[in-house]
Amino acid sequence: MPTPVPKPRYALAALLTCLTILPSMQPSAQPRAFDLQGHRGCRGLMPENTIPAMLRALELGVTTLEMDVVISRDDVVVVSHDPYMNADFCLRPDGRTIEPREERELLLYGMDYADIARWDVGSKPHPKFPAQRKLPAHKPRLADLIDSAEAFARRTGRPLPHYNIETKSRPAGDGRLHPEPKAFVIHLMGVLMRKNISHRVTVQSFDIRTLQAMHLMHPSVRTSLLVEATDRMGLSGRLAELGFTPSVYSPAWQLMTPALVKDCHDRGMAIVPWTVNEAAEMLRLRDMGVDGLITDYPDRFPTRE
Repeated sequence: MPTPVPKPRYALAALLTCLTILPSMQPSAQPRAFDLQGHRGCRGLMPENTIPAMLRALELGVTTLEMDVVISRDDVVVVSHDPYMNADFCLRPDGRTIEPREERELLLYGMDYADIARWDVGSKPHPKFPAQRKLPAHKPRLADLIDSAEAFARRTGRPLPHYNIETKSRPAGDGRLHPEPKAFVIHLMGVLMRKNISHRVTVQSFDIRTLQAMHLMHPSVRTSLLVEATDRMGLSGRLAELGFTPSVYSPAWQLMTPALVKDCHDRGMAIVPWTVNEAAEMLRLRDMGVDGLITDYPDRFPTRE
């Protein structure tokens, strides 16, 4: 398997300048209703981060499609949580399985998209999600996923979806697992602006560098700060580290308290916890006043008003 090699960046400064001064096509807006977000589409029910998972999530009534993106060797924005082919559910183009020791050598940043698309990510039973429907599927281009979701919503008379897109990056991965933050933002925003949906997009990340780059380059696009369950810095510490107030604060659901909800709202932020999979917990958090939640099982969301 080819390994990532340094890419020429001679045009990066010019492209960055052009994209920075381009305005968003429409003002950014948050969903008006409670924001039910399908995690990786609906990971508990369908192969994660695939077009079938996103369409099933829309059938189940989600407001927002939550997903992750990485960058391929040929600079395609690919919908994938892992920067490699995960042995839990990926099959080689010839149908063979992957050994866990092999997966982290199968880097998407070291493959062209045409090669990535040949791998099957939907036929192998997922050990953590036995209720997933199994079907042949591939890691889609973000552009293709958007086209499919928009067309499905129009065809079935549903509201056009919002998108919550996580940039999968971390400092140690620069140049090996993904491009550096500004280049990542350029690739992502190139797709969103071509599709004219940036007003319905939130860009989320645990990596504050990509959020900072997004805020600097495209301040009208909504951003969401993801926070792990092990967090010890708290809201004030996280915002101080980030350096600005994002549109959304998105902590692990275990961190949720009424005081945190109030503090976020007092600061003008929505609060959307992740990943909430039990109906009783969904109801408790909704009654606590959260603005939405991210779940693997949108079908479990309580329907009472």
